Amino acid sequence: MKKAVKKAVMYFSKGELILWSVSVVFILSSFFVFDRENYMTLAASVIGVTSLIFNAKGNPFGQVLMIVFSVIYGIISFSFSYYGEMITYLGMTMPMAVLSLVSWLRNPAAEGKNEVKVNRISKKETAFMFLLTFAVTAGFFFMLRAFKTANLFFSTLSVTTSFLAVYLTFRRSRFFALAYAANDVVLIVLWTLASFSDISYISVVICFSVFLVNDIYGFVSWSRMRKRQNGQNA
Repeated sequence: MKKAVKKAVMYFSKGELILWSVSVVFILSSFFVFDRENYMTLAASVIGVTSLIFNAKGNPFGQVLMIVFSVIYGIISFSFSYYGEMITYLGMTMPMAVLSLVSWLRNPAAEGKNEVKVNRISKKETAFMFLLTFAVTAGFFFMLRAFKTANLFFSTLSVTTSFLAVYLTFRRSRFFALAYAANDVVLIVLWTLASFSDISYISVVICFSVFLVNDIYGFVSWSRMRKRQNGQNA
C-alpha cells in the first residue's frame, strides 16, 4: 500500500501536487462554509479536480474519473432545473468521455506509457468541428427552451463550449483544455446566478473556479507534452 502511494506521489511533479492539494483545500473550505449538506456536490468536486490533474498528464485514468464526475454532476444539475447541464453531461460529456478513454488507450505516446500521444487536427477538420458545434448548439437550444431551462442563454452557451471540449478531448488536441476553461467561465456565471436563490451553490462556483485554474494548467502541460513528443519522434 505504501509503495503504491509513494509511486502515485512520485508520478506527479511538486507543482502538480501543490496545485491538486490547494484545489482540494479550496473545495473543502467552500463546502464547509457555504454548504455542509450536499455531500454529492463535494464528491463531484473532488473527483472532478482529480480527473483534471490526470488529464493534464495525458493519463487515460482522467477520463475514467470524468465519466464518474459527469454522472454525479448531471444529478446535481437536475436538482436546480439546469436541464441543459444535465442533458449535456449525461447525454454528451459522459458518452464522449467513454470514447475519449478508448481513443487515449489506443494512442499512447510510447508503448507501456500512461501518456496519450498529442494529436494535431487539420484546418479542414477544424472547420468541420465548428460546423458540427453550431448544429449541436442549435438542436440543444430548442430542446432546452422546450424544457423551460433556467438561464437559457448561458445554458446553451455551456453546450457549445462543452461540445468543443469533448470533441477536442476525443481527438487528443491540446486545445481541449482551453475549451474546458471557456466552459468553466460559463459555469461560474450559471452557478453564481443559482447562488442568488440558494447560497449553498457558492461552493459549486468555487469548484468551477478551481477547475478553471486546473484547465489552464492542463493546456500548458499538453503544450509541453507535444514539444517533448515531437522531439522524441524527430
